[in-house]
Amino acid sequence: MRLKLMFSHIAVQLMAAAIVIGAVIAFKTGPAWVWMLVPLGVMTQMLNEYSIHRYLFHLKAPKKQWLFDLLYQVHYGHHDFPTNKGLFFVPVWFALPMLCFNFTALWFVLSFITPLALPIAAIVILIGGVGTFLFYEWFHMTAHMNVPKVWVERHVTTLHNQHHFRDFSKWFHVSPGGHVIDRVMGTAINREALKQQQRMEFIRTMGLSPDDPRLVSARLRFADKYGFTEAEIERAAVV
Repeated sequence: MRLKLMFSHIAVQLMAAAIVIGAVIAFKTGPAWVWMLVPLGVMTQMLNEYSIHRYLFHLKAPKKQWLFDLLYQVHYGHHDFPTNKGLFFVPVWFALPMLCFNFTALWFVLSFITPLALPIAAIVILIGGVGTFLFYEWFHMTAHMNVPKVWVERHVTTLHNQHHFRDFSKWFHVSPGGHVIDRVMGTAINREALKQQQRMEFIRTMGLSPDDPRLVSARLRFADKYGFTEAEIERAAVV
């Protein structure tokens, strides 16, 4: 069920295709040792995941409605309706340009250093990076679903629920192991602090009043796209 849901999303399909393309490039144009660089792609994407989530997806709500609508689709809406399956995944219009930029930038820089720029970029970005991104999508989707979970999925769910329902300024990681970055960056919550900490006001709307005109407008605009019902929209706007 989870695989079907995940691969019904166009961005996931394209990312999976990117991994295949990366493997073909690496096998055809690079020596075997370049595969040792996969962990570099994994680590880079883990940092990328944290940075984008913290500094871009959690930007202060824009005043202009069209900018707010973009941020709503990419993340604010997911906090607003955390169980809506259409909002589990990174939109293709964000994921694909980010992938193309990262791959092209690394390829360009490496082309001045080594003749193996293409296979190295393929391994680091298309294999290590995109592979880690798909793991992120899997664990993020799983964290929001009521399904049987193995221990690592339960661990991720516990920490991610704190981000959604206790303090949206903490626990920006989702992928297993990413909690190390949160601890280093000071965005973790220890168990004792969690016991004392009150739930943040307007937690599901990331600090905005639930009846904020920007939120109301976005919910109505994307109701058909994400399947918001009239009842859900009304409940979401209750202060």
